[in-house]
Amino acid sequence: MRTRYLGSASATLFMLLAGCNVQDGSAQNQAAQGRSVGSASWEGNDTREQLRQAIEGRAAHGLDKMSFGDAAENDDQLTQQALAYARALARGATDPAKIYEVYTVPRPDPDLKQGLAAALRSGDVKGWLASLAPQDPAYARLSQAYLKLRQQPGAGADIPDAGEPIKPGASDPRLPTIVRQLVILDYLEPGAAQGDRYTPAMAEAVKAMQADYGMNADGVIGQEVLAILNMSDVDRARAFAVAMERMRWLERDPPATRIDVNLAAARLTYWRDGKQVDSRKVVVGEPDNETPQLGSPIFRLVANPTWTVPRSIQEEEIAGKGEGYMKANDMVWKDGWIVQQPGPKNSLGLVKFDMQNDHAIYLHDTPAKSLFGKIQRQRSHGCVRVEDALGFAEMLAREEGVLDEWRKARATGEETFVKLPRQIPVRMLYHTVLFDGGEPIVRNDPYGWDDEVGAALGFKAGKALRVRTDQADIGP
Repeated sequence: MRTRYLGSASATLFMLLAGCNVQDGSAQNQAAQGRSVGSASWEGNDTREQLRQAIEGRAAHGLDKMSFGDAAENDDQLTQQALAYARALARGATDPAKIYEVYTVPRPDPDLKQGLAAALRSGDVKGWLASLAPQDPAYARLSQAYLKLRQQPGAGADIPDAGEPIKPGASDPRLPTIVRQLVILDYLEPGAAQGDRYTPAMAEAVKAMQADYGMNADGVIGQEVLAILNMSDVDRARAFAVAMERMRWLERDPPATRIDVNLAAARLTYWRDGKQVDSRKVVVGEPDNETPQLGSPIFRLVANPTWTVPRSIQEEEIAGKGEGYMKANDMVWKDGWIVQQPGPKNSLGLVKFDMQNDHAIYLHDTPAKSLFGKIQRQRSHGCVRVEDALGFAEMLAREEGVLDEWRKARATGEETFVKLPRQIPVRMLYHTVLFDGGEPIVRNDPYGWDDEVGAALGFKAGKALRVRTDQADIGP
């Protein structure tokens, strides 16, 4: 599951639904598109002005730091400019397949040339362009939040550094703001602390955060802690622009029945016939073993799975441990591979959700239940561990009409495969902006993947703070 990327290194989860694609195609193909849009013409109406106004208003999509060409003078230039802006709205201004080493989440591919021709014939270029962006309410809220921040002067940090660290038991006027940020980041329950005194509950929350970021967990709020908690207006604006871009990458009409996994929040959401029916915690890949952004379906359930240990884990983490370790963990050699036998010690737990992809990534159970209690759950070798995986498997089996077969498979105690009547699409997504009460809030960026997208959109690099987690076991 070790996959390296080009990328650097509680609020209600909102798995963003709308989305788009990316600029693609050669310069020659784009030029060819520009030379002809059927029999439509830019003459005889105000479509030139509509295009100009639409591009001037690109800040509503977080695209104000990008250029879509100078003032066009002839029909070919106007067409090329319109198609370039249309691609940015309909598919994204960036290409995730070029930003990331692995990106296979489905993206739409509308016929923009035909769309522009129809818009020119109807005289409504501005309306057509507006229709290409995601229409989801979340996108509209991100747009409003971005425009509001863009209009505000200054970009100072919320929590100033007064020079002296805040120690447990002290009083400080900055503490209410610190509490708010700790709640947003899930380290503190709402209402757990009030006023300007640094309480023991706050200190425990700060210690947990310090541990996740590789600091000395002493509970003292100094420069390093403030660097994590602070979120300037510039940081927020960039996060909102990046979130809109990621929505433009996605399909406008995703499968009504699907599983979405937000890797940044380490949370799974199950949609059934267009309705969210389940949400639960997951453990995903740690930094440097990131879970890739995949579109990959579950095609079968595996009861009592065996685990064939990947060569990388075998050579880096098991080699030299001896036969005693192998026996204690129910591992045997088979055809030159280490295979862990079914049972409660198995690193896949008692169920595996087999998926079709080329990266050996799948969902599974785990014996390491304590990891679900962590705030930062980026702690695996790349696969996705599901909280109460047996309960989730039971749910899927029941709704897919194979519950009896699944229960019989479980009862065997041996590795047994139960094929699903239909495949269930899974999307591994990465969203650092979530929604609580309708307002967008910026969470942490555990993989640092906002940096590349933000840079491609014209933003300066963010503060690039990374979580630092040590794996608790050798599981996938």
